[in-house]
Amino acid sequence: MNILWISLGIAVFVAIIFFYYYNRFATLINRIENSLSQIDVQLKRRADLIPNLIESVKGYAKHETSAIKSVNDARKALVGAKDIEGKIRADSILESALGKLFAIAEAYPDLKANTNFLELQRELATTEDRVAYARQSYNDSILSYNTLCTTLPGQFFAKLYGKKEKEYLKIADSERKVVKVDF
Repeated sequence: MNILWISLGIAVFVAIIFFYYYNRFATLINRIENSLSQIDVQLKRRADLIPNLIESVKGYAKHETSAIKSVNDARKALVGAKDIEGKIRADSILESALGKLFAIAEAYPDLKANTNFLELQRELATTEDRVAYARQSYNDSILSYNTLCTTLPGQFFAKLYGKKEKEYLKIADSERKVVKVDF
């Protein structure tokens, strides 16, 4: 009778461990998906702000159509991107185009003083911070997941459940370059 209770206790203990690791993987995958969704939300927010920014600039810099067109095209690419890699790539192009647009704005003192333009610029800066935070949160979630996949006993359960390490979001090589400041 004692052997039966001991066997039953061991079986329950083993079952609890299997359930724990299964649920731990599910929780971490959900956290990764949520973080990815937050990146998407912030990129969409930025894309929604851009038409208003363009309209503000158009009134002052009518002859700067190529810069305005490049921002518009980059925004369309971002909105149309289907996967996270495409969105990150399009976002990088959009950041570059926005940088050129803000450089043009420097040449127009009236535009720089326009409250709508300043507010949109502030909103974009806030959104950039949110995008950066969402990316960090995503990579933190990937770190937790990958740690579980590579440490014992998680590594055993990762193989058992068919879980593999995931890729971190990486910045483009062009963003790694040191910014040169000249005076």
